[in-house]
Amino acid sequence: MSTRRQGRHRRSQRGRVAAQAAVLALVLAGTTAFATLQKTVTLDVDGELTTVSAFGRTVEDVLDAHGVEVGDRDLVSPALGALVSDGTDVVVRHGREVVVEVDGRQRTIWTTALTVDEILAELGLRDDVRTSASRTADLAGGLRVSTPKTVHVSVDGGTQEVLTAASTVREVLTELGVVLGELDRVSVSLDAAAVDGLVVKVDRVVGVTRSETMAQPFETIRQDDATIAKGSEVVAVTGREGSKVVTFVAYEVDGVEIGRMILAESVTVAPVNQVIKVGTFVGPDPADIPAVEPGTSRAIGLEMVLARGWSEAEFACLDSLWTRESGWRTNAANPSSGAYGIPQALPGSKMASAGADWQTNPRTQIQWGLDYIAGRYGTPCQAWAFFQDRNWY
Repeated sequence: MSTRRQGRHRRSQRGRVAAQAAVLALVLAGTTAFATLQKTVTLDVDGELTTVSAFGRTVEDVLDAHGVEVGDRDLVSPALGALVSDGTDVVVRHGREVVVEVDGRQRTIWTTALTVDEILAELGLRDDVRTSASRTADLAGGLRVSTPKTVHVSVDGGTQEVLTAASTVREVLTELGVVLGELDRVSVSLDAAAVDGLVVKVDRVVGVTRSETMAQPFETIRQDDATIAKGSEVVAVTGREGSKVVTFVAYEVDGVEIGRMILAESVTVAPVNQVIKVGTFVGPDPADIPAVEPGTSRAIGLEMVLARGWSEAEFACLDSLWTRESGWRTNAANPSSGAYGIPQALPGSKMASAGADWQTNPRTQIQWGLDYIAGRYGTPCQAWAFFQDRNWY
């Protein structure tokens, strides 16, 4: 090989070696950079620990890479912009709404606490409070907190002042050893919150079985009656109270009855309902009656009706009745029945009680007839209404 050809060969070998060295340097530099970015980080998300390989530079990079979302109310430590190194511990506490009831008063708060103890610390409550869940328990749902308070309990003749952290009246009574009977009454609900200064009164209720005789009231029944003039009422049956024996349980507090429960009832005397007849009959209009001629039996009848304090409307009824019965004739006689005179007395001799001249004197006959109507029916319209219904009076 010539000297020139050997020189070119040596230069070509040196070039390849230099290129290979450059590639190797780039590979080594990349590997070093990769090793520098990769690190091991411990994530604590709401108490759940995981160890992850992280490649980001900041806490936010690591959380984004592992799908951990955070909001404005969440707690992140170290801060999102802090640099992450190998072995860093990242803590995330997501904020949430929790309903907290303190001595019966509810409020909703945002918290990142995981346990009852942590939320008590956030609220600044003392160690001697009582909680509805264990202090180390997770915050699942709401939380009831009861602080120490003074409650006054009145029971069995005495009053006790109790310093307690019980959350409800039921718990207060349980602490005192107060056992409630089935009938006993408590002045406030057993599930009511125990608050400072609360007064709780327990009444011991006793059930006593007794029997009493009681009045059984009667009912009043009103019935329409066409034989009675409209506007008039007649008591057909007088009502009478009955009686019954009632057996019951009397609920008493200190001998005073506060209520009762009926066990049985037995009627000893049945009541008699009162029946009132309500008149529906409308008599003739006085304006429609024929003119009364002076000196006639009708004239005497009108005079005597008005003298009794009855109205012209009553005379209209009387006129209709006696016109129908006798035509106001003193000698009117019914051959089949024996009725006689203007009022058709049966027998006619009944009218002798009004005067010896009962056979011929219209005044005597009218006097007897009006007395009969007043005694039996009350008024001429009542008598006329009865006649309309029965065709006799």
